[in-house]
Amino acid sequence: MERPHRRSAAEIVKGEQSVLTISEADVERLLDPQNLIDGLAEGFQALGRGEIQTPDRPEIAVPGKGFMLSMPAWQAGGPMMVKMVCVFEGNLDLDLPNHLALITLFDADTGMPVCVMDGTYITAIRTAAAAVLSVRELARQDAKVATIIGAGVQGRQHLHLLPLVRDFDEIQICSLYPEDAENLAATVPNARAVRDVESAVRRSDVVCLCSHAYQPVIETDWVRPGTHVSSVGYTPWPGELPQDLIRRNTLFVEDEAAFRPQPVGCAELDGLDPSIAITLGDMLNGAAPGRTSSGQITVYKAMGIAMEDLVAAKLVYRRALDQGGQANARF
Repeated sequence: MERPHRRSAAEIVKGEQSVLTISEADVERLLDPQNLIDGLAEGFQALGRGEIQTPDRPEIAVPGKGFMLSMPAWQAGGPMMVKMVCVFEGNLDLDLPNHLALITLFDADTGMPVCVMDGTYITAIRTAAAAVLSVRELARQDAKVATIIGAGVQGRQHLHLLPLVRDFDEIQICSLYPEDAENLAATVPNARAVRDVESAVRRSDVVCLCSHAYQPVIETDWVRPGTHVSSVGYTPWPGELPQDLIRRNTLFVEDEAAFRPQPVGCAELDGLDPSIAITLGDMLNGAAPGRTSSGQITVYKAMGIAMEDLVAAKLVYRRALDQGGQANARF
């Protein structure tokens, strides 16, 4: 049998290849938050049309320490992506983030790695950006008061992204640690720390749960008609979002996989029928309704999907190439 005109596989070696490396600081510099929100909207639409592959994320658990998830995604016309994210709660006692991540991009024609970038900042901002996208699409147009519950990484990201989608008169911040709420509120002129969570929620048009709490941080009856509630906490059952709030109102999710057992899905959705939810992709594509009345309570529950990392990483990579591919290689 005549073989193609090339060397044998035994003779071919990879040799040296150029791989762009991008540090966390450069990722933050290169990633525009408004472009990310808009890019995620397009990403959810593509996901809804079945154009993005997002296989289940396998988990490695280190007993007593934490876990690592592998999150791959690909859309035709761009690079393949894999994010490796580690969640180690004890890191906070070591002055390290409790979420650490690394993203690798691969050429879709050859499989060659083309870029390695820090994924820690991307993990934080894409989670908040997807939740804020839900605010843009589902909160009432006249929403003026928002409450953020949690003053950690997600609280900070939500605080800085919310003004991109609504002109809020006031953003209230509640935290288990009041000093953290006060310090975060001091970074934005129209934000203020509030200690009474119930009163804050009762006067809010938008409520963003960012607590990482293992128990619900609000009660269903605190949420007034017309409110949009988002939740990004990812913890074991029962989680930060009351399941009763989900059952009584209109639920939106990133993907139906949110109903699967962890580490794929969300604890708060355990035992619920996926048919009760509308995906953001279906809503954005016009295949399902969004908000249908001013008195409707809408709820968005995040699981965090690799499509979001893919969108963010492509934005960073393309801008880095536009700037000549010169980025800090230190991680």
